[in-house]
Amino acid sequence: MRTLAITGGTGFVGTHLLRLAVEQGFDVRALTRGWKPPEDEIAWVEGALDRPDTLEKLCDGAEAVIHVGGAVNGGAALFEAVNVGGTANMIDAARRTGVRRFIHVSSLSAREPGLSAYGRSKLRSERLVAASGLDWTIVRPPAVYGPGDRDMFELFRMARRGVVGLPPAGRFSLIHAEDLCRLLLALLDDPDSWSEIYEPDDGREGGWEHRHFARTVARIYGRRALALSMPKPVLHIASALDRLVRRGKARLTADRVGYLCHPDWVVTAERKPPARLWTPEVRTPTGLKDTADWYREQGWLR
Repeated sequence: MRTLAITGGTGFVGTHLLRLAVEQGFDVRALTRGWKPPEDEIAWVEGALDRPDTLEKLCDGAEAVIHVGGAVNGGAALFEAVNVGGTANMIDAARRTGVRRFIHVSSLSAREPGLSAYGRSKLRSERLVAASGLDWTIVRPPAVYGPGDRDMFELFRMARRGVVGLPPAGRFSLIHAEDLCRLLLALLDDPDSWSEIYEPDDGREGGWEHRHFARTVARIYGRRALALSMPKPVLHIASALDRLVRRGKARLTADRVGYLCHPDWVVTAERKPPARLWTPEVRTPTGLKDTADWYREQGWLR
């Protein structure tokens, strides 16, 4: 049985990845900050991206690394420490333990590093991976959604109420977490993907226009949403209010406003994964309905 070393396994995408990896017969070793009870299918390694000794333990004996872990909320210092420093530590651990295959989950925001500290940190992490000398592949997901996602929850809540506040006019791509994770696993045995950067999506040509997407979500609840595009200054005010109310748990950070207002987050056609390797399976309306059902089951939306 092949052994995978996975970071970020306790997060939204990582949870889906662990389940699919186990279903596909992999022996999974996953990093966790806090103690977890032993599982038959998953060997939990207690550690963190800033503890190199635990990363070596994670990688020792593995055939490949899938590096999902990182910080998505916070400030520039946190992004630098976790997304850049943590990636450097994972590369070092892979080298020291002889793991050649390294799949790095970055972000589409790395394409426009001038817009956010998060995007800059992801681009810096990509450069470290590209210079590592390992057999690497970088995946830049667009917006990721699915059961377990917290980032898109606010949009679902607004859509259910019938009024959705949106960024300025623009288009974006998205992908269901399960489709993203199927791609990560498909890459493992594909040498043609070495030294490539891929931008996967749900297969919708030209991406989604903000208003159309909001109305698609609202239809799940049998509503016709009033979609309101908000200018950047208003989003900055909303960000300040979010920080005031939720403090460190704020979702609409000032950094996030920077890239939300960019008009084009559609994946690049030339960087889409080859169809021989992977194509998306989850139809977005179906995936959105499943996500809405999950929110309801968890008691988040009634």
